[in-house]
Amino acid sequence: MDPLENVQLGRTGVKVTRLGLGGAPMGALSSDVGIDIANETLKQAYEEGVRYFDTAPLYGSGKSEVFFGEFLSTLDRDSFTLSSKVGRVLDRSYTPSGDSTNVNTTELKVGFDYSRDGVLRSIEESLVRLNLDRIDVALIHDPDDHYEEALDTAFPTLADLRSQGVIGAIGSGMNQWEMLTDFARNADFDCFLIAGRYTLLDYSALTEFFPICEEKSISVILGGPYNSGILASDLGPESTYFYETAPQNVIEKAKSIRDICNDFNIPLKAAALQFGLLHPVVAATIPGARKPAEIAENVKMASINIPSDLWKNLKSTGLLPEQAPTD
Repeated sequence: MDPLENVQLGRTGVKVTRLGLGGAPMGALSSDVGIDIANETLKQAYEEGVRYFDTAPLYGSGKSEVFFGEFLSTLDRDSFTLSSKVGRVLDRSYTPSGDSTNVNTTELKVGFDYSRDGVLRSIEESLVRLNLDRIDVALIHDPDDHYEEALDTAFPTLADLRSQGVIGAIGSGMNQWEMLTDFARNADFDCFLIAGRYTLLDYSALTEFFPICEEKSISVILGGPYNSGILASDLGPESTYFYETAPQNVIEKAKSIRDICNDFNIPLKAAALQFGLLHPVVAATIPGARKPAEIAENVKMASINIPSDLWKNLKSTGLLPEQAPTD
């Protein structure tokens, strides 16, 4: 698999590399990241050939966007694709003053606002934090309890911006597939970002969500391909699954998958990263990273040649569904 292949999102002209970089960890998702390490990590990704970067105001209350902007603003703007999000907004924008290495995330509270003014303000403030002139992909962020407003107000606002060429693609980013399925049926979305719902351990998006996306030529971007860490861990008792301590039955299933991977001399991480990309509706996967070594490891894992017999074995033992594309 070529993780650096450029593919198109939906019917748009926006292209992303199959392997992207998710920005949540740079917002101190579980541990703090400083500006120097963030810059080195982003630089490593770009030098490795990664050209798709995803962030959001929610991540560190603007911190991730500031860090992304510190590096990306030094590049040719047409050399990469950037997505950020609307709907999870800050009560004030972060404006760097003096030492931009110190981003006080505790002062910036995050709320919900899917109104037209809220969406436009969110994009404007993101551009300030990013120090960029455009966002390529705008994603409606976590509208779990705001379905009507997201569909009736946020989406038309973004559609206006798309028609004007201000943004290139519209999507929504969530941790569930059910509402995204409704969005796919009821509006002209270009892509969806779904976290943790099409992995080696959770493929709940497969049977209903993916077919409607395929029917409507909507691309899917996968977040959380390691299921918040377990599939990139040693599968010990401290492993995390959906950001909580993994249940023992999940750990045991992951160990069974790892055992089969070991039989083929394939790292579990490689199988975890590549599995989602084998589905034709999936355009990209965006594991997060906190340091350069993790970027290099992800590129390496995504580049390993995995024999088809490994996937067949996982299916024959009931560890993967038969209908999951693996060719």
